[in-house]
Amino acid sequence: MMIPDGTGDGPMLQEAARELEAAIHDARVAFDCIGLGEIDRAHTSAVTARTAIDAAVTAVQAALAQEASQSAAQSAATGATTAPAPIDTEF
Repeated sequence: MMIPDGTGDGPMLQEAARELEAAIHDARVAFDCIGLGEIDRAHTSAVTARTAIDAAVTAVQAALAQEASQSAAQSAATGATTAPAPIDTEF
């Protein structure tokens, strides 16, 4: 599996990618532990995988919120500069 290096992404998306890589590793360890009959260790690894996934979701949500606020700020700035001049209705 190829994991993108995150070049050009913001730090929140890079963190999400790191967390997902950690989750993949922990899930594989849990899988192997189940095969070896080490149920307690499998449980621990599964919990840490889930925690890493939750952290990745939080980072992606933060990146989405940041993107939305930047988009709104750009729209507001663009709207302020391209708004038509008011029409003088006094005669």
